[in-house]
Amino acid sequence: MKNTYDVVVIGSGVAGKSTAFGLASAGKKVAIVEADLWGGTCPNRGCDPKKVLVSAVEVRNKAMHLMGKGITKVPEIDWPDLMAFKKTFTDPVPEQSKESLKSAGIETYTGTAKFVDQLTIQVNDDLLEADRFVIATGARPNLLDITGYEHFLTSDDFLSLPEMPDTVTFIGAGYIAFEFAAIANAAGADVHVIQHNNQPLREYDQEFVKEVMTQLEAKGVTFHLNTGVTKIEKQSTGYVLTDNNGFQLATNLVFGTTGRIPNTDNLNLDKVKVEYDKRGVKVDNRLQTSNPSIFAIGDVLSKEQPKLTPVSSLEASYLVSLLTEKTTEPLSYPSVPSIVFSSPKLAQVGVTVEEAKNNKNKYDISDLDATTWFSYRRTNEPVSKAKMIIDKESGLLMGATCLNDEADELINYFSLLIDRKITATDLADMVFAYPAIASDIPYFYS
Repeated sequence: MKNTYDVVVIGSGVAGKSTAFGLASAGKKVAIVEADLWGGTCPNRGCDPKKVLVSAVEVRNKAMHLMGKGITKVPEIDWPDLMAFKKTFTDPVPEQSKESLKSAGIETYTGTAKFVDQLTIQVNDDLLEADRFVIATGARPNLLDITGYEHFLTSDDFLSLPEMPDTVTFIGAGYIAFEFAAIANAAGADVHVIQHNNQPLREYDQEFVKEVMTQLEAKGVTFHLNTGVTKIEKQSTGYVLTDNNGFQLATNLVFGTTGRIPNTDNLNLDKVKVEYDKRGVKVDNRLQTSNPSIFAIGDVLSKEQPKLTPVSSLEASYLVSLLTEKTTEPLSYPSVPSIVFSSPKLAQVGVTVEEAKNNKNKYDISDLDATTWFSYRRTNEPVSKAKMIIDKESGLLMGATCLNDEADELINYFSLLIDRKITATDLADMVFAYPAIASDIPYFYS
């Protein structure tokens, strides 16, 4: 059967769903295709369920910090109960997402989309024809091609573990490994993180990364750097990991946490002359691919900006404006904050410390230790630090990196200061409720 639309969106995650809603509300005839879970990664098996699990870690950490200072017992995490709570968030998502799309007058198709020609895709037995297509197929976990790779579990599996095993190992030391390591450790597992080089979380300031590692190690997490696992061997009680230099580790479960790869392989992009590389679909500054009828947004893109849910939302909003002729201007990205929800949390936005060090004539770096400040001493946090990047000529804040249990809140304040070009003088004139995390902001930026 052939059906015709103004726009067909491929993928129902945050990027695709937001685009479909926006175009439908503007009067476009829209269809959307989903090959997996309606709603995409973030609400089903990504940032939302992860943050539910992190909530339990936050509670436990606060109690640990105040042991002997009014708190006499650290709570234990009941993993099955925590997972049951998580499921109250994730279980309704696919049906609710699909029904909300239908209620908006958007036609839904379940299956894998393949381009037949530049104006047509096939989904099962249906042919969908449109003037415009939007690729929003997201990304999936990347797994190392080593002997025994079939034994790898992924982030999807971790977020659905019915029980927390005695020993858990993560191969790859990116943000997913650091976050899951903190969660598994708080839930009582013996946790190992293996990295092939000596630069875990390489996109972040390495001094602060080492501090996160120190704090995790104090809780019992073991890091194995410069270790390239080449084999996973299944045994009766779990798995044995080995490399070519005598390393050996027994573990109950092993997770591949070596990043994510774009979902481009099933689309037949070559057939419609859409350019892409290993990082994703290539687009111009208006999110248009090398085929003028086809656009792409979200985590499937080959881009410099972080592949994060808010960035996908921004791209979707822009594309709706472009396709409804409300704008012809290119997309401009603001400073994008990124957060590692580990223990403690690590966050950064804008110009990085490394960039500032490479441009000493342009930037100053203010290195602050806030561990003894009231906001952090009252909760007895073991560490609270920040590095602020200041433009020498204007005095404006251009970047920030922070490390503490409130880094996820702080980084949003710093993002606002950067994007609104708020000077230290302007900030000093503002009155914040005290005592609160926000009331410390003028002391970070002065």
